Amino acid sequence: MEERAVERFCDVLRQGQVWLNIRNYGATGAKGQDATPAIQKALNECAAQGGGTVYIPPGEYTSGTLHLRSHVRLYLEAGATLFASTNPASYDKGALFYGEDLQNIALEGRGTVDGQSEYIWQLDTLDDAYIRPNKLEMQALGKPLMRAFPQGFPHRTLYPRMILLIRCRDVRIAGLSILHSPSWTLNPYACERLVIDGIYIHTSLKEGVWADGIDPDGCKDVRIMNSTIATGDDAIVFYSTNAWGPVRPCENITITNCRLSSASSAIKFCDGNQWAVRNVTISNCVITDSNRGIAFMVFDGGYVSDVVISNITIQTRRFDWFWWGDGDPIHFNIKRRSEVDGIHRDHEPPAGSIRNVILSDIVAHGQGACFVNGHPDSWLDDVSLENIQLFLSTDSAAPYDKSVDAMKIRWAKNFKLKNFEVTWSQPELKKWRSALSLQDIRGLQIDGFSGRQAPSQPDAPAILLENVEQAMIRNSVAQPSSETFLEVKGPGSRDVCLFGNDLRHAEQAYEADLDSKGEVHELSNLLPMKPAIETAR
Repeated sequence: MEERAVERFCDVLRQGQVWLNIRNYGATGAKGQDATPAIQKALNECAAQGGGTVYIPPGEYTSGTLHLRSHVRLYLEAGATLFASTNPASYDKGALFYGEDLQNIALEGRGTVDGQSEYIWQLDTLDDAYIRPNKLEMQALGKPLMRAFPQGFPHRTLYPRMILLIRCRDVRIAGLSILHSPSWTLNPYACERLVIDGIYIHTSLKEGVWADGIDPDGCKDVRIMNSTIATGDDAIVFYSTNAWGPVRPCENITITNCRLSSASSAIKFCDGNQWAVRNVTISNCVITDSNRGIAFMVFDGGYVSDVVISNITIQTRRFDWFWWGDGDPIHFNIKRRSEVDGIHRDHEPPAGSIRNVILSDIVAHGQGACFVNGHPDSWLDDVSLENIQLFLSTDSAAPYDKSVDAMKIRWAKNFKLKNFEVTWSQPELKKWRSALSLQDIRGLQIDGFSGRQAPSQPDAPAILLENVEQAMIRNSVAQPSSETFLEVKGPGSRDVCLFGNDLRHAEQAYEADLDSKGEVHELSNLLPMKPAIETAR
C-alpha cells in the first residue's frame, strides 16, 4: 500500500502537480483525533497554490464539515476511512463535504467514508400523511406501530448529509465507498457537468430512514454510472425544488450500468417537482431487493418529460409499513400536495404532468401490483410500455397486500402497451383479478399482449376496459385457461377494435356493456367457440 502511494507521489512530482498529504498538516490516522483542522488546512493551501490533490493515506480519521475548494481533488487511499463526527457541533454546514459555487472539484479514491448512523425502534407518534394509509392498515389489523428513527430523534435536529454541493460545476465523484449516512448521502443542487462513477453507497435497508443515495436537485448534465447503491430510502431520486435556492429544472441526465436496492424507490422522479425533470435516459441497470422499482410522482405542479428507461431487471418485495412502496415494480402518480397531506394552500399550483415517457425491455418480478395513474385534471400523455414481462406474486407473511389487478392504468391519453406479458406467480393472492385494468383512457394501443385472468378469479377478464375510447387491441394472445379475454364497460367506452388476435384459448372473446354510442369491432381474430356477449343500454 505504502509503496503504491510513494510511486503515485513520485509521478505527481515528476508532473509538477501539487500533492498535499494530510499527515503533514497534523492528522495522525487515529480515529479518536479530530482531523478536521488538518484536512481543512490542506484543502485551503492546495487551493492557494492553484489547485492539485489533497491526499488521505491509509488510516482512520474523524471529521466534521470540510469545505471543498475549486480546482482541488480530495483523494482517499485504499485503507483510509474518514468517519463523520457524531458531534453536531462539528458541523457548520449540514454536511460532511460541503461546496458552494466551486469549479473543477473531485472526491476520488478507493477509500471509505463512514457516516456512523445509528437507529432506534420505537412506537410511531407522527401523523405522516404520506404513510397514513399504511398506518391505518396496520391499526385495523391490530399490529404494533413500531418503526425506525435516527438515534436522538426527535430532540436531535442535525443529521448531516455526506456530500452537499450547491451551484458547483465540473464535479467528479469516483471510486469511493460511502456508508451509513444519517441523511441523504449525495445531494447536489444546481450543479452542472456532474460525473458519478464507480461508487458504492450503503445504508441499512431495514432502518435507514431518510438516508437516500443520490438526490440531484435542479442539476444539469449529470452522468451516473457503474455504481452500486443499496439504501434505506430512495436510491436515485430527481428533484426540482427551491430548498437551496431558486427552483431549476433537473435535466440532461444519463444513468447506466448500476445496481440498485431501496426500502423505498430504486429510481424515483420525485414528488418534490416544482418545475421539471426532463431529458433523462436510464439503461442497463439491475434493481433488486426494493420496495418499489421505478416511480414517477408529481405532487408540486411540475412536469416530467422526455424520459427513456430501457434494459432493466426489477425484483421488488414488501418492506415494513413505514416505507413508501408496496412491492410495486412500476408506479406513476400525479396529485396535488393537498390531496396527499390534507393541508389547504392558498396558492397551490394545478396538478403537474407526465408526458413522453418510454419504458422498454424490462423483466419485473414484484410482490405488489403496478399502479399507473394520471390525475383527473392532468392525464398521462404519450406513455409507452414496451417489451415488458411482469411476474406478480405476494408475500404471505406480509400483514396486508393492496393488489387487485397486475397493472392498473387510469387517466391517460395516447397510451401504448407493446409486447407486454403478465404471469401470475406463486404464492398467489385470492383477490387478484385482471392482468390489465384500464379506466378513463383516450387513445389506447395494446399490441402483442399475452395474459389471462388471475387463477382464482374465473369471472374476471384478462383485460378490463372502463370508459376507454379509441382503443386498438391487436396481435395479442389469450393464455391457456383464459375465461373472458376482454370486458368493456362504462358510458365513456366506444370505438374499441380487436384485430389479428389469437383468442382460441379463451372461453369467450369479449363481453361488452355499452350505451347506444359504444361498439366493439372485430377484425381477423382467431376466436373461441363461445360467442361474445354485448349488452346495449
